[in-house]
Order: sequence, then C-alpha cells, then structure tokens
Amino acid sequence: MNTKIVFRPCWSTASFGASAATSPLELSALGAHLTSCQGSHSRFFAMQSVAQALHGFVATRFVTTLALLTLSMVVASLVL
Repeated sequence: MNTKIVFRPCWSTASFGASAATSPLELSALGAHLTSCQGSHSRFFAMQSVAQALHGFVATRFVTTLALLTLSMVVASLVL
C-alpha cells in the first residue's frame, strides 16, 4: 500500500525578536496557492460558477426536481 505523505508548512507570524524570513516550503506553498487562484479566473470561470449555483439549487430540491422532470416528460409524451 502506497501512502503519500504531504508536509504542509507550519505558519507562524511571530519572529521572536529575529528578522522575519520565509522558508522555501512557505514560498512553495504560496506559489501553489497563487497558481490555483490564477487558474480560477479562466475563461470558463463564469460557466463554472453558474453550474455550481444550479447544482446547489437542484441538490437541495432533489425530489421536487425529479417530480417536475417526470411531469414534463409525461406532458411532452402526451403532446407529441
């Protein structure tokens, strides 16, 4: 069994009288975060936001959504 261990930086805002410095691990984590933020504003960002909002709406009203879909299919089959 392969287990991947991820070491996350331990953030501290205190320098205890010494000069404040960043470690390479902290800079790496910051770079990864900035890359993630930059990717979230791609050209499909608006479409993804709409899809998430629609999913939230449908997921909270799952039974009602199924009933409406069933009703619309019945009505469509009667009309056609």
